[in-house]
Amino acid sequence: MKSTIQRGKQTANSRNGVRPKTVLTETTGPVEVDVPRDREGTFEPVIVKKRQRRLTGVDEMVLSLYAEGLTTGEISAHFAEIYGASVSKETVSRITDRVLEEMAAWQNRPLDEVYEAIFIAAIVVKVRDGQVANRPIYAAIGVTLDGEKDILGLQGS
Repeated sequence: MKSTIQRGKQTANSRNGVRPKTVLTETTGPVEVDVPRDREGTFEPVIVKKRQRRLTGVDEMVLSLYAEGLTTGEISAHFAEIYGASVSKETVSRITDRVLEEMAAWQNRPLDEVYEAIFIAAIVVKVRDGQVANRPIYAAIGVTLDGEKDILGLQGS
């Protein structure tokens, strides 16, 4: 009797390609993913469940991995390896590009003309630039006349 735990064509329940599925995400809009299938139809997807039409949390996962320094190709491969779901590099780029748009809007926002106090501080973070290195990130924080804290800017060295 053959074991059904083995992978490949020698088992009774081997892989049987993929099927495309379009799901809606909160920030990116419609995203097409490839859902793997098996001959017996027993495969249970982890990220996009059967009959699920909306994705929540995928954008946050992509952004978290991107913030850790993974490339779009590495993120796409991570989803395929860990979750068995195919998320294209283009979809990953679309998700990360939205953050860049929001960052540009934040950088170009109008600032108050007067601040009660301004603090400058630094935090050391690990940055991947060919290799991982510790780099300081300087933050300028202003206190408005209403007592609210406002990040005026961030600068890496």
